[in-house]
Amino acid sequence: MKTFKLLVAIVIFGFVATEAAAQITKITTSYVSDSAAVLPLWIAKDTGIFARNGLEVQAVRVHASVGVMALLSGELQFVLASGPVVVESALRGSNTVYVAGGMSTLDFALVSRPEIKSALQLKGATVGLSAFRGANPTATRFALQKMGVAPKDVSLIVVGGTPERIASLRTGKIQATLFSPPQNFAAQAEGFNLLADVADLGLPFVHVGVATTRSFVRDNAETVRRYVKSHVEAIHLIKTDRETGIKVLAKYLRSIKDRDILGKTYDGAIPDNKFSRKQYPSMPGLQMALDLLAEENPKAKSARPDDFVDARFIKELDQSGYIDGLYKAKER
Repeated sequence: MKTFKLLVAIVIFGFVATEAAAQITKITTSYVSDSAAVLPLWIAKDTGIFARNGLEVQAVRVHASVGVMALLSGELQFVLASGPVVVESALRGSNTVYVAGGMSTLDFALVSRPEIKSALQLKGATVGLSAFRGANPTATRFALQKMGVAPKDVSLIVVGGTPERIASLRTGKIQATLFSPPQNFAAQAEGFNLLADVADLGLPFVHVGVATTRSFVRDNAETVRRYVKSHVEAIHLIKTDRETGIKVLAKYLRSIKDRDILGKTYDGAIPDNKFSRKQYPSMPGLQMALDLLAEENPKAKSARPDDFVDARFIKELDQSGYIDGLYKAKER
């Protein structure tokens, strides 16, 4: 009976994909940074997964807050963004919502200058942030506290993106900062020190989730269904095809030429605690976002994580047996 259900699911979703291919829908998705957290988007685009599901996807890199504004104006149809950014927008009256989980923990490493060999040496130092809000500053404060350094014991300054922060680290303007793979590996190869892997510190967080608006879901349910299905298929490919994963990373992370660094970046991204197979949005991660926002927005105190989730499309794929079938087919 289980085998029969699986075959039915494969036939149904195979038919949907075939029908979708005849009706190409153009959409635009934004992402924030060039990191392994964006790999599902790049994989789905470059391996033809989106195309097989009837989507022509343009991927643009913009700041998270800009991406959300573009989403609300209709210029974007999806954004890859962290929990605090999407939740804060919804609390302020927008109808932003997560339809897939993405990376459900913070994929960051705290890196310091060569002379800083322990966290305690950061007291009185300057630590660089990418922005005042979002995943980077949240993870920075969390990592410092976990290592026994109160945020008030350091100077936290906004430096900018990865290029600006690595340059500031080199010149000594800052003594430490967070990097996502592969930049953390590249920084270590350059002689900087790894002080902490934030994922190992155990912070639940929606690092990069797939979000859209409830109005877009209402008016374009089939497009959302195709996008979520493509995303789930990309997660499967990431977990089962190392060579393709590294190849796609190499294309988009053009500044990284070292095969070993690319391999470490890929291997660090594929565990289930980072990219889950079924891709339900992380409820503990969204609760963390609410806790962070509660100090400034009273609405966050009474809100619930599931207020910011529409999991119907993931449920369809899961309950039909389609997701399990992807991995069972690979095992055979």
